[in-house]
Amino acid sequence: MITDPTTQSNYWEITTKHAHFDWDIDWKRRILSGSVTHTLISKKESPTEVIFDTQALDIKGASVNGFPVQYELRPTHPVMGSAMVIKLESAGAIASEAEIVVKIDYSTTAQCPALGWLEKDASLSLAPLQDSPSVKLTYSASVRSSLPALCSALRVSPPSESSHGGKKVGEDVVEYKYNQPIAIPSYLIALASGNLVYKPFPKLQHEAWTTGVWAEPETIEAAYWEFHKDTAYYVATAEKLVTPYEFGVYDLLVLPPAFPYGGMENACLTFLTPTLLAGDRSLVDVVAHEASHSWFGNNVTTADASHFWLNEGFTTYFERVLQGALHGALERDFSYIIGKKSLDDALKQYTEKRKYQRLVIPYTYGEDPDDAYSTVPYEKGSNFLLYLERQLGGLDIFLPYIRDYVQTFRGKSIRTDDWKEHIFKYFEANGGKEKLDILNAVDYEAWLHGEGLELPVAIKYDTTLAQQSYDLAEKWDKSRETKDPSTLNFSEGDLKPLSSNQIVVFLETLQGLSSPLPAGHLRHMSKTYTVFNTTTNVEIRSPWYILALASGAASDFVRDASEWVVGNDGTGVKGRMKFCRPIFRAIYAVDVSLARDTFKSNRQLFHPIAAKLIAKDLELPS
Repeated sequence: MITDPTTQSNYWEITTKHAHFDWDIDWKRRILSGSVTHTLISKKESPTEVIFDTQALDIKGASVNGFPVQYELRPTHPVMGSAMVIKLESAGAIASEAEIVVKIDYSTTAQCPALGWLEKDASLSLAPLQDSPSVKLTYSASVRSSLPALCSALRVSPPSESSHGGKKVGEDVVEYKYNQPIAIPSYLIALASGNLVYKPFPKLQHEAWTTGVWAEPETIEAAYWEFHKDTAYYVATAEKLVTPYEFGVYDLLVLPPAFPYGGMENACLTFLTPTLLAGDRSLVDVVAHEASHSWFGNNVTTADASHFWLNEGFTTYFERVLQGALHGALERDFSYIIGKKSLDDALKQYTEKRKYQRLVIPYTYGEDPDDAYSTVPYEKGSNFLLYLERQLGGLDIFLPYIRDYVQTFRGKSIRTDDWKEHIFKYFEANGGKEKLDILNAVDYEAWLHGEGLELPVAIKYDTTLAQQSYDLAEKWDKSRETKDPSTLNFSEGDLKPLSSNQIVVFLETLQGLSSPLPAGHLRHMSKTYTVFNTTTNVEIRSPWYILALASGAASDFVRDASEWVVGNDGTGVKGRMKFCRPIFRAIYAVDVSLARDTFKSNRQLFHPIAAKLIAKDLELPS
């Protein structure tokens, strides 16, 4: 039997079917207290114990079928935390498929890695769970808080449009009730609470589901403007391309800057970084990605972290299918061009840990998957699927397969062998020998288990939308022999014809030159394109600093970069790992002391996950 190497639970013997959370949020003490009640299904005759994953929780007690029982907290594993073992003798003889109810009373502590008391009073939560995506469960929650509370589930009461149930925010305690009727992996169970308000997006005709955005009062209008135009159309278009949207609600929550990801695809409630509020809707493709997870990850789920590409590779591939359907095929290819640069950087990052360059990563028991977190499963995985699409005859042939893939594995957790078996079966039934010959010619070993800095097959993209960026980068490259760059014919107007994403490609093309531009050219570029040093669009600011810090002019920009990465300049990125990790690494390459001092003095601003990984990047104790 293949089991998940990142959990200490015995989910293959006894599995949670449903969990009910009963929580009180104590804002003064910064504690979440209450209980979780597991309804479990026995997967064998007479299981003797159930084991849950916990980390830094204060366990108060446990019961089995209503009777108090003893429990054991095993020594803390540095990655997986403490296994909580509950004996089941009091339940008597347990038949296979029998239900058992286990209740655990507990509270959080300051050391909880999944609980972030972010600035401006937002929080993320955890509980004793079987922490493996192989376990899919429904859940319900009752949350009492003096500030509005959101869960990754359907709101039962009070209504979303009612601000704190009509009570006084910050003073009166209100009970919020939620229900998630669709089985999801435990990593999608989420709680957020804070001074939050809701604004619904316009409802599409003939759609049963609804969309809207949650944010702090001072942010809600900007968030609404940024996302209201595209969000519902992403979901509606995805439905037409694959299967109906099942979760009933697709809401967005804009979190404070310490949130470490661009987005998190929690069921019913996507968490978003405020760095997406660019003011020009140029970064809303993150919503396309998170919405696509409603089919790939939230519905069809990887069985464990070794096969993470089944979540992120499929999602990135389908996100770009959505972009193509809504904005044209050129936009789809342009997204691959942007992604290829981040893939190249990620592959180079793991030259000393080559197994993290693979799509299927053979984790050892207790190994930390966060160490391998990069764009490899996203970009290498999506390029693999694009390659298969083209080999098999194009999107018109491949989309019906994607639809069948979702229908076949709906609600299940799978591994790469399951995927491979299905694609062969599908094309045997829908193409016969011709399609099977194509599939048999694919080098699966190279794609799934191969290492190195290149894709197994070079993928060509339509460069039409990137050509202006390439041309401007070439003009700068050819100017490098000019001793006095101020005499060069460059101006701020060079950027006016370019979209934000085209500017990103321009900067990334310069990063890829065989030798950096001379220091004087970088200084002149900074004076000419002043927007690079002032823009609030992190997708532009970040590659600019990466370019500048890799040049001979690095000392001119390193302090500005250090202020920006922690938000001290008023426009910074703070916690989003996509940007803060590479910027910290770039600062570290220029000035070790500055990088470490900046991080240590601002560490409290970062989510525990981000802080741990940045500390590793800077060779500091985690």
